Amino acid sequence: MSFSISGKTVIVTGAANGIGLAIARDFADKGANVMCADIDEKRLKEELGEARDEGNIRFFAGDLRQRLTIANLVSATIDAFDQVDVLVNASRQVIPTEALDVDDSSVETLLEQNLMTALRLSQQVAKRMMKQAKDQPEGQIGSIINLSSTAAHQTAPELMAYSIASAALDQMTRSMALALAPHRIRVNAVAFGSVMSASLKASVAENREWRDDIRSHTPLGRIAAPNELVEAVQFLAAESSSFMTGEVMVVDGGRSLLDAVSAPAH
Repeated sequence: MSFSISGKTVIVTGAANGIGLAIARDFADKGANVMCADIDEKRLKEELGEARDEGNIRFFAGDLRQRLTIANLVSATIDAFDQVDVLVNASRQVIPTEALDVDDSSVETLLEQNLMTALRLSQQVAKRMMKQAKDQPEGQIGSIINLSSTAAHQTAPELMAYSIASAALDQMTRSMALALAPHRIRVNAVAFGSVMSASLKASVAENREWRDDIRSHTPLGRIAAPNELVEAVQFLAAESSSFMTGEVMVVDGGRSLLDAVSAPAH
């Protein structure tokens, strides 16, 4: 089995910062053609620097909650690289919401951002992959990977809306996996706990108790580095996971093995 992603064309959403950016950079470093998508055009340009629109990296700025923007993203990817082999839905939003105070707007916002955007883009990319299948009579045609969260199956009342959206994304992953399996397209997800993204790094710097709280509720006793999540995503994108579909891989240092109610919400 090959762990290589060299030569594959990958779309990564949420690529202007955090985990999405780490995934995009790592894929590009390992030889993949990468279309980095995000709503924040300024940040995309800053992070990609001189690499943008050169070699195996491109960027696309737009609001992926809009159907036309999704169609334009897929078209831009085909124009740049002729095909698309992997989609990583890494664009996510977290809004703290107490269970008794959660309102329609916060739930709708997270369902739209974390679920529906991934669903619509996956549909469009899958259709493109099916067209490419005509030139590939056997083997894997494509891989779709969703970034989810352990909040989907842990009880965190202060993250109720986010938990609902994460659980829905996990179910979408399984449902699409069954629907697309006959077309040789695999759909999986990575559910993660605390990862030292830029935002979490800033938060724990201001509140040392948060860092201690996370460590004490993680059996491995630390916060994950972004590259540890990146490598899980790469595994699902590569031929090495060719017989895996509909799986939600948990990368959380063992936190989900503990009492869910006591887990920290960061």
